[in-house]
Amino acid sequence: MTQARHFLGLDEFEPAYLRRLLEAGWVLKRAGRPARPAEGPLAGRTLMLLFEKPSTRTRVSFEVAMRQLGGDVIVLNASDSQLGRGETPADTARVLSRYVDAIMLRATRHASLEALAQHATVPVINGLTDETHPCQLMADIMTFEEHRGPISGKTVAWLGDGNNVAASWVQAAAQLGFRLRLGMPEGVTISERALGFARRKGAAVELCHTAEKAVAGADCLVTDTWVSMGDEPGKNLACFEPFRVTAGLMAQAAPGAIFMHCLPAKRGQEVTDEVIDSPASVVWDEAENRVHAQKAVLLHCLAPAALP
Repeated sequence: MTQARHFLGLDEFEPAYLRRLLEAGWVLKRAGRPARPAEGPLAGRTLMLLFEKPSTRTRVSFEVAMRQLGGDVIVLNASDSQLGRGETPADTARVLSRYVDAIMLRATRHASLEALAQHATVPVINGLTDETHPCQLMADIMTFEEHRGPISGKTVAWLGDGNNVAASWVQAAAQLGFRLRLGMPEGVTISERALGFARRKGAAVELCHTAEKAVAGADCLVTDTWVSMGDEPGKNLACFEPFRVTAGLMAQAAPGAIFMHCLPAKRGQEVTDEVIDSPASVVWDEAENRVHAQKAVLLHCLAPAALP
C-alpha cells in the first residue's frame, strides 16, 4: 500500500519542495478560474473538511480550491461528527478513509491531527491545530513575494502572542531563509518544537521583548489576535498592548514594508484601523491566496503528477 501524502507541517518537507509548491500556487493563481472544473485533475475525488473549531477562511478557501480542481467536498462540524461525541481520531480516520480521498482537519489539539494521520490511509491536511497553521503560511509567503519579491534574505517581524501561526512562521524562516524577529512580551512562550527545528537548521530567528526592536528595518510586520480560540479565560492582554501595530510602528519598518494578518482581526486591539486599511496592508490578497496555495497542497496530496 502506498503511503498517504499528508500535509501536516512545514518542517516535514525539503525546502526545495516547499518552493515547488509555492511556485505551483503562483501558476494556479495566474491560470484563474477554470472554464470546465468538472474536467480538472481532481475530478471524481472527495475531500472531507472536518472542523473541531469554527472557520470562515479555511472552510471557504478549501471548498473553492477543491471544486475549482474538479473535486467534491463534504463538511462536518464538531456537532455533526462523532469526534465531538468521544470517538477517537484513530477510529474516525479508519472510517473516513473508506469514504473519501483526503481529510482536512481543523483541530483543537495537535495530537488529534497526528493520530488521524497515523491511522488514515488517505492524505490528511493540517487546517490548523493549537501548535501550527501551515496552510496559512503557504498563503502568507505567496503574498509576501507578490508584493516584496523573494523572501529569502528579507526580514519579517512578528508582533504579539506566540501562537500557532507564529510557530509556523518560525518553521518557514528555517525552511526559506529569511530573518524572523519575534516581538513578544517577556514571559510569553512559543512552541519549543518549532524553535528547536529552527535552531537545528541554523535559522535567523530572534526573540525581541520590545516592538521597536522587532520592527526596525523589517520588510513585513505580521500580527494575529491576542486571544486564540481555546485560550484560557482571563488571559492577560495588557502585556500585549506595546505590541499593537500602529502607524507609528509601521513607520519604523523598512520603506515599502507591508502589513499582514491571517484574520479575523480585532480592530483596535492588535492592529489599528489606520494600518489594516492602509495601502501597506495586504490582508485581502493574503486571504485570497489561501485558495491558490491550497490548490497546490491538494495536488500534492492527491495528484502530484498534475502539479504545474
